[in-house]
Amino acid sequence: KVDFGAMRQVGQHWRGIGVTVFINWAVKPFSMALLGGVFLRHLFAAWLPAEQIDSYMAGLILQAAAPCTAMVFVWSNLCRGDANFTLSQVALNDAIMVLAFAPLVALLLGISAINVPWATLVFSVALYILLPVAIAVLLRRWLLRSGGQARLDSVLERLGPLSLTALLATLLLLFGFQGRQIIEQPLIIALLAVPILLQVYFNAGLAYLLNRKLGVAHCVAGPSALIGAS
Repeated sequence: KVDFGAMRQVGQHWRGIGVTVFINWAVKPFSMALLGGVFLRHLFAAWLPAEQIDSYMAGLILQAAAPCTAMVFVWSNLCRGDANFTLSQVALNDAIMVLAFAPLVALLLGISAINVPWATLVFSVALYILLPVAIAVLLRRWLLRSGGQARLDSVLERLGPLSLTALLATLLLLFGFQGRQIIEQPLIIALLAVPILLQVYFNAGLAYLLNRKLGVAHCVAGPSALIGAS
């Protein structure tokens, strides 16, 4: 669904796009690192296994540094967001993520005194971001050349239920594989959820407030806030 040509529309909603980029890349990862340090290394340190705190910190940083992309289309529909704005902000975030994710994670892990696995970071970006994006761009162009917008829309319509099923299956598998951890360590799960919930509400609230202060309509402010919180 992501059309990188949609980045030409960025200027039409520059305020909302500006807030999105600011929250996603200048606030969210750093706020998560700060909250993680406060809660995991200080307030909750007595209830967490000391040898695992670095791993939990790394997990929080990795989770916060990657802005939501595909699910933003769902959030945008739920909050009656502007479809063109959502498309342009997702395209821009995907492009930034290819370049910025590994260096940003390495910086935050280094600040948190965690060893930086550069090879793993670069390989992960190439495998999970760059490769799927490249395949999608080539496939999209081929569909448009061979059958135009009508064929692309037809393929997307057929893939819609499949992609939703795959997403739900992925979530089920993720929780299934970690089922024993969740059952055996409910306190740790609950403690880790605290900084995550705080940063989600903080970033969503800050993004929406900044958009409204800049006079941005709800149809843009809504998806702009949700992509920063997802």
